[in-house]
Amino acid sequence: MKVIGFAGYSGSGKTTLVEKLIPALRLRGLRVSVVKHAHHKFDIDHPGKDTFRHREAGAFEVVVASQNRLALMREFEQPAELTVHHLIAELYEGVDWVLVEGFKHSDLLKIEVWRAASGKPTRYLEDHYVVAIATDSPGQLPVATLRPVLDLNDADAVADFLMNNQDRFEYSFEHRLD
Repeated sequence: MKVIGFAGYSGSGKTTLVEKLIPALRLRGLRVSVVKHAHHKFDIDHPGKDTFRHREAGAFEVVVASQNRLALMREFEQPAELTVHHLIAELYEGVDWVLVEGFKHSDLLKIEVWRAASGKPTRYLEDHYVVAIATDSPGQLPVATLRPVLDLNDADAVADFLMNNQDRFEYSFEHRLD
């Protein structure tokens, strides 16, 4: 499995890029999974649903499945800060690519998503895990870089970059869960 992160400030276009990149990779015959960083109070379940009621009753894990989908919800008895590596380990092993959105401080190779209009600083100058920059304003990068600069609005070009460099993104589970 190959893993690439997408890091940038809120509003930079990470979700839109990942959303467009999924079908671009799928059209190449690849199976794609996504790991997304969320705020601590997110919920995918709703009051009144059976699974919500089971969790409220104290179940540690609830797995719900149909012929089309499976979802696992796990409640932590104490707050737990899982690393991106813990979450990747939870994924199905038959996936070709894992796109990681968020986790900007992780030790994963990543593409920085940056828009000059956001007024936010870049990360590539201090984060040596940034291997490319996806932007809609390449001429406004604060410092020239030898890293590839990709068109934020061209998911096919980003997919081509990933495919042309795929060996670099091969993920190893060794020593990641320490």
